Amino acid sequence: MKLLFIQPGKPNQNAFIERFNRSFRQEVLDAWLFNAVSEVQTAADDWLTDYNEYRPHDSLGNVPPAVFKPRVFNQEVSTSGLST
Repeated sequence: MKLLFIQPGKPNQNAFIERFNRSFRQEVLDAWLFNAVSEVQTAADDWLTDYNEYRPHDSLGNVPPAVFKPRVFNQEVSTSGLST
């Protein structure tokens, strides 16, 4: 196994994380003034929940992941053998 790092000055080699970083920076870090690290953590947790569960995603047909997931992953049909 060989690790491949992003070349300096080539952020488009990992566009997904760059998009996430930009969104987080604009919507959390640049949008609020914080007085303590705990405030940053709370704002980041709230934003991450919204980003991963409730915000519509273009790649999912403009539906939030919380709505899309049950359509694709049916617990009763799962063959993974894992229990919940």
